Amino acid sequence: MSERALAVVVLAAGQGSRMQSDLPKVLHRLGGVPLVGHALASARSLGPEQVVVVTGHGADAVARAVAGLDPDAATVLQAEQLGTGHAVAQALPALEGFEGRVIVLYGDTPFIGRDTLAALAGHRSDVVVLGFEAAVPGRYGRLVTGGGGLERIVEWKDADAATRDIALCNSGVMALDADLLRRLIVALGNDNASGEYYLTDLVALARAEGRRADVVICPEDETLGINTRAELAAAEAAFQARARAALMADGVTLTDPASTFLALDTVIGRDAIIGPNVVFGRGVTVESGAEILPFCHLEGCHVSSGATVGPFARLRPGAELGGDVHVGNFVEIKNSVLDEGVKVGHLTYLGDAHVGEQTNIGAGTITCNYDGVMKHRTTIGPRAFIGSDTMLVAPVTIGADAMTGSGSTITEDVPDGALALGRARQVTKPGLATRLMAALRMKKEAR
Repeated sequence: MSERALAVVVLAAGQGSRMQSDLPKVLHRLGGVPLVGHALASARSLGPEQVVVVTGHGADAVARAVAGLDPDAATVLQAEQLGTGHAVAQALPALEGFEGRVIVLYGDTPFIGRDTLAALAGHRSDVVVLGFEAAVPGRYGRLVTGGGGLERIVEWKDADAATRDIALCNSGVMALDADLLRRLIVALGNDNASGEYYLTDLVALARAEGRRADVVICPEDETLGINTRAELAAAEAAFQARARAALMADGVTLTDPASTFLALDTVIGRDAIIGPNVVFGRGVTVESGAEILPFCHLEGCHVSSGATVGPFARLRPGAELGGDVHVGNFVEIKNSVLDEGVKVGHLTYLGDAHVGEQTNIGAGTITCNYDGVMKHRTTIGPRAFIGSDTMLVAPVTIGADAMTGSGSTITEDVPDGALALGRARQVTKPGLATRLMAALRMKKEAR
């Protein structure tokens, strides 16, 4: 890691027309988060003093997403997309007074590794470019090197046949000191095949004044950029494969790795067991020793050690499961805390609730938390027993050691140790069913 102060500029202004989408390219999701979220996570791994994201197409939406992903990151607007050099120039006012190293990343390049970024940040050359040996160089810019290091970068459109034969390609990622960046970027021209201001021309400008430029080489798969839906799908497959392998290396059991889908920030402790067809959205932590059974969906939740979830359960944002909690099949938990030892076996919805330890929730229980305008909370004390098919009409409190009868609709608080029955008295009419069925048959035959 560099000892110098660091700032990161993330370029996220492009439209991404090849995605065939109204959504800005950097907002398409990979591993449960927008692409730009991966770039921001990479940036933060360096411990920078500042992060600046350059927006353009769909700027308002991108800025909102950045604020949600990294509230400390600044956003600036590139009103016209005039090239990468022009984009970086828009970020410089936000870096006024900064005198350290600046690294330029891309919002659609999610896989650059921490070791690679650390090598860029710690390199002592005046300008450092991230390059890779391409199996099929295609239309990438080429890195022309010599005895003095990196001599220049040539875009494919501007390259002659000999230059296009070079296999060392440009990722676009670059690091250089802020004062050098400020001085050189104003000298960029757009006399090229695209009529754009290339960031890559900084190398030649730096060399012209006797500065040293070098290349840090990384594996080609780290530089994968996303430009099409097919590439997004390939990137998702690559992300999932890496994330699954990392979990298993850390001691997590994935019963069927290929059907387990993880998010960028999924955290699972060792000796946890994850069954087949489990999907993790953003913001999930599963502690050591917990088990997630097949066909569950988890998002924004915390599952403590010893808890079991599923099969066919859904944990929504704000679900907090204590130790040894059991959430069974076809149970949905939202914005609710379940204390240690709570049992919710099946066919239940708990929303905006707090359930005390060792409480049993019967099948078909619903916390009726929404009155059409506002949400209301349900509080259930420890060791309570909620009978099957209980409707808890919030706001309502069920006391410790209290019970509700099966099929009850509870609209008032229940004291500690009390039994609450909230159902209509059964009325039985002897023989009426037989007479009704006979009448129906006669009516049918008359037709």
